[in-house]
This record gives sequence, C-alpha cells and structure tokens, in this order.
Amino acid sequence: MIAKILPRVFVILWLKEKDKNMIVLYIILLAIVQGITEFLPVSSFGHLCFVQNILGMEHGPGVLMEVMLHVGTLAAIFMTFQKDIRRLAVESIEMFMDVIGNANLYIHNRRTGDELHYAKIISNIYRKFAVLLMVSMIPTMFLGYTARRLVAMSAASKLLPGVGILITGIILLVIDLSQVGGTKAAKDASFSNAMWIGICQGLSVFPGFSRSGMTISAGLMSGFSRTFAVKYSYILSIPAIIGALIMELGQFGSADMTVGLGFSYVFGMIIAAVVGSLAIRACLRLVHNGKFRFFAYYCFIAGIIALVANFA
Repeated sequence: MIAKILPRVFVILWLKEKDKNMIVLYIILLAIVQGITEFLPVSSFGHLCFVQNILGMEHGPGVLMEVMLHVGTLAAIFMTFQKDIRRLAVESIEMFMDVIGNANLYIHNRRTGDELHYAKIISNIYRKFAVLLMVSMIPTMFLGYTARRLVAMSAASKLLPGVGILITGIILLVIDLSQVGGTKAAKDASFSNAMWIGICQGLSVFPGFSRSGMTISAGLMSGFSRTFAVKYSYILSIPAIIGALIMELGQFGSADMTVGLGFSYVFGMIIAAVVGSLAIRACLRLVHNGKFRFFAYYCFIAGIIALVANFA
C-alpha cells in the first residue's frame, strides 16, 4: 500500500505545487542512488531512469542531470586513483611532447641527411596504459555521439531500463559461471583488447546496461586480471563522463533550464561525490573479491521489478 501511495504523493507535489524543496529532495534521492550504484555493475543510469519513471518525474533537458550526477562520482574516482591518474596525465603530456620532437627530428633529418634517433613514444607501462585508454575512447565517442538522441528517448522509457538491467544480469552471470580472466596488465594488453572494451563502454550509454559491468566483463574476457580490469574500467570512465558533460553543457542555456534547477543539479553532483567517496572503496572490494553472480541476481530482481512496475 505504501509503495503505491508514495509515488502518487510525489507526482501530485511535482505536478500541482512544483515545490522547490521537493525538487531538491528528489535530486538528493537520485544523487544517493547514483553514488551507491555507480561503483557496482548494476547500471547507475538504469536505476536513475527507473526511479525517475516510477515517481513520475520529468527527465529535464536532455540527460544533463544524469551527466551531472556522474560528474559527482567522477570526483570519487579521482580521489581513489589519484596517483595513477596523475602519472597517466604526466606521461600523456610527455608523449605528446615526444611526438612533436620526433616530427621536428624527421624534418631535420630530411633537410640535412642526418640520422638522429627518434624518441620512443611508448617507453613505459603508464604510457602503454594511456594509449590503451585513448584507443578505447575511439568507439566510445563514436557510439556515444551517434546514439545521443536515442539514449535520451530510451531514458524516458519505462520498459527499456528494466530490459537493460536484465541483460546486464545475464552477462554478469555468464562471466561468473565461465570464470574468465587472466593475468594481463597494461604491458600485456593489446590494442584490440582496448578497442573491444571501448565498444562495450559505448553500448553502455543506454539505460540498464551497466558501464562498469560491461567494461569489467570485457576486460576479463580479454584476459585481464581482476585488479587491472576494475582499475581500467573506472579510469576509462573519466574521459567518457567529461565528454558527455561537454556535449550537455549547452542545456544550461535552454529554455527549460532555470537558475534554481541549475543549482539543484550542482547540489546533486556534490551529494553524489560525497556518497561515492564513502562507497567506492567498499564497492571496489566487493567487485574484486565477490562473485559476479550476486550482482547478476540483484539485476534479475531489479529488472523484474522495473518491468512489473511498468505494466502495473
């Protein structure tokens, strides 16, 4: 009875009164859901869409709110992997400088006939890691950009998030039962592995498909160690989230966007960052040591609830 009454109460408050306090409470709820589910292979986007749809709330301009909440949890990723991210950033800049230096050497050698040696671009593990991430981002950017409008329409669907969560559960169960995985780290990974993981991340833009679940599963199928698969998955999300934010920033100037709504989005981002920072270490431990079948069972339950709620 309570489960039936509460959504109606929220809808009435939203549609008739549009109480600003309710909007803030609503965004806080989504931020908490985002902060907890982002680091588990259970699709944070699918959960956000399900909560929005079950409460009868509008999604607002594009998918800006979902992106802002992802930016909040992005801060938690920076805090957890700050040493790796800092090293990757430094090595990426140095690689870029080496490429420019090699181009100048090439011009010099052609003009003078000298045979000066070129600098080795991928000279250490972190440079290899950085290049792998760049390769993964190619299919992610292509799929994310071309499917942008389809993703926005899918987010408003009450059916697709539930179906996506069920598919995520099937993938996780298959990965768990097949016991895939290996010992590969950055130095052993191939660029084809990176491309495959990038494709899986690109497909996960649709609600219900867990980004971390898809990319970790792809990493394990590529022979990555569980530790490296998890690290690769979370760090790979950084450029994807930043890219999505850049595409959605224009929505701040849309006719549907108000100052109060914009501040509410930023507030939700901060809440998601706080919750995410508290949850990420425990969640990483669960993903690393736990069995994927438990997440699969959860996805089956959540997906069925979402579908039942759609037809109820």
